[in-house]
Amino acid sequence: MSLINTEVKPFKATAFQNGDFVEVTDQTLRGQWSVVVFYPADFTFVCPTELEDLADNYEAFKALGVEIYGVSTDTHFAHKAWHDTSDAIGKVNYPLVGDPTATLARNFDVLIEEEGIALRGTFVINPEGQIKLCEIHDNGIGRDATELLRKVKAAKYVAEHPGEVCPAKWKEGAETLTPSLDLVGKI
Repeated sequence: MSLINTEVKPFKATAFQNGDFVEVTDQTLRGQWSVVVFYPADFTFVCPTELEDLADNYEAFKALGVEIYGVSTDTHFAHKAWHDTSDAIGKVNYPLVGDPTATLARNFDVLIEEEGIALRGTFVINPEGQIKLCEIHDNGIGRDATELLRKVKAAKYVAEHPGEVCPAKWKEGAETLTPSLDLVGKI
């Protein structure tokens, strides 16, 4: 079953953010747009490149009212140690959520049970706590924060403009489509 349009399941976790340990729950994700990015593990290879890319684009997400949450099955203590020792992760100002019990990874259906790590899963969640975008792929394939930012803008646009949809490669300010009988076969 798809997770699209389902509500985020209840959870409570601890994250490392800006030198502190902070609590993050399903309720934390409500009231604003959120991006939850699962990655396999701290102190690895592709993961720091992705998290650094998100850090480099964090202000653009924040300007849209979007919070980012990086999640792995490591503890919040491991996240702090990684933050303190990696130049790439040292740039991260968004919460790095510890999920050592794999509750979140199971809730979002990204856990590789036999390895105890998560697949690369990306979830965009609306202010009501509903999942509006879900991408899961193999752990050898890194993500692109600017493409994710484009998708977040499209999700927000569609939510704010009922009856309109964003075509392929849509960028902010570009034309959208209004599905109707008159449009069938014209594209």
